[in-house]
Amino acid sequence: MRKEECFYLGKIVSKYSFKGEVLIKLDTDEPELYENLESVFISLGNSLVPFFISKSQLHRSNLLRVDFEEISNESDADRILGAEVYLPLDLLPELSGNKFYYHEVVGFTLMDSQYGDIGNILSVNDSAAQALFVAEKDGKQLLIPVSDDIITGIDRAKKTVFVTTPEGLVSLYLEN
Repeated sequence: MRKEECFYLGKIVSKYSFKGEVLIKLDTDEPELYENLESVFISLGNSLVPFFISKSQLHRSNLLRVDFEEISNESDADRILGAEVYLPLDLLPELSGNKFYYHEVVGFTLMDSQYGDIGNILSVNDSAAQALFVAEKDGKQLLIPVSDDIITGIDRAKKTVFVTTPEGLVSLYLEN
């Protein structure tokens, strides 16, 4: 399994018991969806390694307490401490309406209410405080905030994200 075929579920943040249990900090708004997993992929080195779960339960909102079949003591748990945890993309719950996963809209067209087609989405940059669509139009790069105030609709069939951008934002990028 490659990372491109998976989504980031969370990170192993601490050991829970001397028997090798660990806590995974889940990166989700709905942690209860992931309480009864059979397995996960853990990023070790440059590989995703499958780990099977013998039991798990939610622990304080977005922490998942996990007992892996392969981990039976503290030193085994130390080896995976700090590792990222992934699941295959087909396990993502389907979203509807104006909700979407960032990877899902890459390649979609951004359609502005005033300017029309303002480019194709190359990626979503979520490393700053405000996530941004990174789009390209006629060789020019645009950065459009990912915000409920700006996104007016999504047409998955036509691969289009409809936006109403703030006054002057698009002209800043596209007009000479």
